[in-house]
Amino acid sequence: MTQPNQPTTQPNQPTTQPNQPTTQPNQPTTQPNQPTTQPNQPTTQPNQPTTQPNQPTTQPTKSRFGDKLLQELKNTFGIEGKAESDRRIMIEIPDPAQIRKVAEFLREKGIDHVKSITGIDYPDQKKFSIVYHVSSYGDFELAKLILSLRTYVPYERPEIETLYEIWPSVWTFERETYEMLGITFKGHPDLRRMFLPEDFEGVYPLRKSFKVKQEALFIDKQA
Repeated sequence: MTQPNQPTTQPNQPTTQPNQPTTQPNQPTTQPNQPTTQPNQPTTQPNQPTTQPNQPTTQPTKSRFGDKLLQELKNTFGIEGKAESDRRIMIEIPDPAQIRKVAEFLREKGIDHVKSITGIDYPDQKKFSIVYHVSSYGDFELAKLILSLRTYVPYERPEIETLYEIWPSVWTFERETYEMLGITFKGHPDLRRMFLPEDFEGVYPLRKSFKVKQEALFIDKQA
């Protein structure tokens, strides 16, 4: 006996799932239209001036004082000068007898002190140069300016009037120039030596004819 005809297989079952999409529904692969750069940023600052507007090329001190001073010195004393820079003026005084009057003139203009004195030996010309570097403490604008007053004295008579009564700050500088070069500043109230002995005799140390004495050196060859 056998069972009545049983179907050998299950009734038509679908072999796969009903049409499932294989990918996600149309997802955009990139972000929607993002700008790749910032919108229209200027690459440089807008029209910045490369220099300060209307800046003077020179210091006002020289134009206000220097040129006028040089002209007044020429008109009053017949002496010449030149601006070596915006802050320095060289004034030539050929006659050393004029130095005092020129100093008084500058003192009235506000030049109130001597910064230093430079003495130079010119053996070929048989003379010394004396340069007074002067400026101002009291006037802020003039303090930016340095005047160099240059004059000369001969070998045979190395002397000049002191400027102590006009500029007391020459006290030490005149003494030093006297001691190192042998230039006498007539009327200086205390023209004593500072480093050399009072009985010093010989060639003054800053003259070109001064010779440095050579000293013997001991060398230890075993060292």
